[in-house]
Amino acid sequence: MGTKLRNGVLPFAIVTFIYFIVGFLTTVNEQLQAPLKFTFLAEAGNLKNTFTTLISFFFFLGYLLNGTLASKWVNAAGYKSTIIRGLLFMISGLLMYLCSSWFGDQYPHLAMHFGQVVLPYGFVIFILGSYLMGTSAAIIQVVVNPYVASYELPGTQPVQRLNITTAINSIGTTSAPFFVTVVMFSGISIADIEIKQLMLPLIALIACVALVTLVTRKLHLPDIANTRAAAGEKLERSIWSFRHFTLGVLAIFFYVGTEVAIGANINMHAFELADAGHPMSFFGRTDIIIGGVDLGIHALLSTLYWGGFLIGRAVSSFFSKISAKTQLATTTILATILAILAMVTQNLWFLVAIGLLHSTMWSCIFSLSIKGLNKYTSKASGVFISAVFGGAVFTLLQGGLADLFGSWRWTWWLTVICELFMLFYALYGSRIREKDLLH
Repeated sequence: MGTKLRNGVLPFAIVTFIYFIVGFLTTVNEQLQAPLKFTFLAEAGNLKNTFTTLISFFFFLGYLLNGTLASKWVNAAGYKSTIIRGLLFMISGLLMYLCSSWFGDQYPHLAMHFGQVVLPYGFVIFILGSYLMGTSAAIIQVVVNPYVASYELPGTQPVQRLNITTAINSIGTTSAPFFVTVVMFSGISIADIEIKQLMLPLIALIACVALVTLVTRKLHLPDIANTRAAAGEKLERSIWSFRHFTLGVLAIFFYVGTEVAIGANINMHAFELADAGHPMSFFGRTDIIIGGVDLGIHALLSTLYWGGFLIGRAVSSFFSKISAKTQLATTTILATILAILAMVTQNLWFLVAIGLLHSTMWSCIFSLSIKGLNKYTSKASGVFISAVFGGAVFTLLQGGLADLFGSWRWTWWLTVICELFMLFYALYGSRIREKDLLH
């Protein structure tokens, strides 16, 4: 019996570890926004925030354009083959980042000019790499979400398994801000950063992902029955005919929109407050210098925000008797209150606290959306992942509003709007209509 349990846990553990890598590199991508604003966009005029958020925009554009492609690969080639393709896209994206760093260092004056705005080609190469990284993350998530939700691990329910996997993912997102600040840029002041400092850490990351890809190819990753259409089988219904799924796609669009916008832009708001003479403090300190290394309050804000995901997901993985609907309704109400408090008081720690509440929303919305879809599940996952494009839309929209208003302060109303839509989904949109029940 012990052997059977080990065999059952190993595939789950493999998929979960790969999801950890996705979380880590997704947040690395976001945390590079502020450094690249200083290194590449010094001459971008009053559009610095808008151009900076293009990094996240192109990352999540990969989700929009390639989520459904990934679900086709799952149906045609299975879960293991698709996840390996996702890892190869990840290596390609990291190679583009490396090329961007080298090009930016060697040819810093080669750029496109739009009136007074100067946009270096090195930055353009970077955002193309960001698109490839987003494509990789989309492909892997199309595999991970239905695989974990449908994988029969004894003593667990789908939302629990998703919370366990996303908790491990959150270890990656929590550690990434300090990886960028301390490892990539050696803890020096953001104003003194040089783009060539990215090159060595990127080479190490490429080597690590290549090793994971080789190991995954050798391992046994069993398929999951009844989660995808058989070869040549035509689905009788459109996936959009399931109301609870369609509204779930919208809910995840709004969820990822606010989740990513806070994680990517909170440090930009912190820099704005510091420039205005009101720096953020942590237990009375406005800087964190250990051993001569400036760890940065801005990095701490992002780390604790993503750390809230880790804590929330770890705790909620034990919630075997609290429904996904109840969890979603409760957390969205509290997050709305915190976002309003953050704007009124200009205290960004209220936004940091939202990470704890955001932690379970993905698992709740996904499990509610695919409930009862059976053979439509893998196709639904591809469409669902495309909705992650909300992370691009809201991050870029918020950056544009910050340039328009001249401040990040009131742009957090976008978070309030997103939370209220998710509350609507929890209370009404997640209900399954009688005609949508598959027998």
